[in-house]
Amino acid sequence: MLNTKKAKMILDKDYKIGEVDKRLYGSFIEHLGRAVYGGIYEPGHPKADEMGFRKDVMELVKELNVPIIRYPGGNFVSGYNWEDGVGPIEKRPRRTELAWGTIETNQIGTNEFAHWAKKVNSEVMMAVNLGTRGADAARNLVEYCNHPSGTYWSDLRRSHGYENTHNIKVWCLGNEMDGPWQICHKTAEEYGRLACETAKVMKWVDPTIELVACGSSSIHMPTFGQWEATVLEHTYEHVDYISLHQYYGNHEKDTANFLGKTMDLDAFIKSVIATADYVKAKKRSKKTINLSFDEWNVWFHSNEADRKIKRWSIAPPQLEDVYDFQDALLVGGMLITFLKHADRVKMACLAQLVNVIAPIMTSNGGGAWRQTIFYPFAHVSAYGRGVVLNPVIFSPVYDSKDYTDVPILQAAAVFNEEKEELTIFALNKDVQDLLSFECDVRHFEGYRVIEHIVLEKDDVYAVNTEANPFNVVPNKNGNAEITEGKLTANLSKLSWNVIRLAK
Repeated sequence: MLNTKKAKMILDKDYKIGEVDKRLYGSFIEHLGRAVYGGIYEPGHPKADEMGFRKDVMELVKELNVPIIRYPGGNFVSGYNWEDGVGPIEKRPRRTELAWGTIETNQIGTNEFAHWAKKVNSEVMMAVNLGTRGADAARNLVEYCNHPSGTYWSDLRRSHGYENTHNIKVWCLGNEMDGPWQICHKTAEEYGRLACETAKVMKWVDPTIELVACGSSSIHMPTFGQWEATVLEHTYEHVDYISLHQYYGNHEKDTANFLGKTMDLDAFIKSVIATADYVKAKKRSKKTINLSFDEWNVWFHSNEADRKIKRWSIAPPQLEDVYDFQDALLVGGMLITFLKHADRVKMACLAQLVNVIAPIMTSNGGGAWRQTIFYPFAHVSAYGRGVVLNPVIFSPVYDSKDYTDVPILQAAAVFNEEKEELTIFALNKDVQDLLSFECDVRHFEGYRVIEHIVLEKDDVYAVNTEANPFNVVPNKNGNAEITEGKLTANLSKLSWNVIRLAK
């Protein structure tokens, strides 16, 4: 007989963490591998539009409901001359791309990407090159994108066929500048000074933009913590966000430990908030710096294959992780962690969107399909809009190789008052047993369960492929029900659950 563990949650609509910024469900397209060429753009493909963009990919991106997409990098941006990617396509130069060891053809650039983003109902989060370039190139790019007309760069855009501004509102000041792998990587002092001066001139061109300063590349960097403090000392009054990046792997094939990594993520976010608030106190500032988690995902499956890619290829299959079922569970857990910090984590970008460590995969000339991680992201993007409630959770715990007292139940609740909907996202991390879940929803009188979606699979290594694209898919067989203000459900072992209530 199965050993049934029990978990409980209490919700009150007046106890709130914060409003969800829709940009929490952003993504990322870098000029890397087949993200652009063979991903979003493939002229000659049977489903390509008049500009060469794949319509089958566009439909899947729209299904994810991604409101903002970071571009064009990533490591790529630290060596990128944005001027190479504008003007007549036939006159654009081919360049050696040093970040990833490929040839960049520059067929797609700023204008084409901004055009594509509109087609998928998204906005652009533009990154500027603070590796080989600096303030001058950055201010010119803002003028090119956002100034209406009557200046050199704005009139150049118009001469390229784009009369209207792109009106790009969020800009990243470089990428992972503390990483030794970064082109022209910098110390915190060097980057802080450059970011400050670049931020000033960018906002002088367009005072309406928001700016993201580079945080450390990961919590495991030796520079972490001190980097954020130093950078914010220089930039605090000129920027709006500090960035965080984090990827997780499961090389040991230890599911329980892998799913425990959300505890590491939670600690990371708390550390950055504490550092930002330390600088705020030190500067006696009334301004609060929020967080932009603009790179996050599972990334490890493709490491070996990437070592075999021929240098100076054009759009080779780099970083093409094929995600399994347990990867989808961790992605769900990471999303719940972001919701838990919705008062400070205002933007996040799943890295990346197509082919490169991505929820959407394509084959050149062939089909496009949803990877396992597509589903939890699509669910939270669709139903995680509103106010995140502050729950009281009682859960059994477990210990793993790296983590102690990992709650078996990880959950978040989002209340959309306008739509009169309450959605509970619940992850059962138990590798053996179902979890008896009870939630006190007495404050939501008149609400009933309209749907209980479950993503479950006996084989944690199950994947979706072009030949078998529906191997891992959610079902609607969940058993959640409400009786006298109490919601109950049995959450199957290792399952992702979306319980939707409406009035």
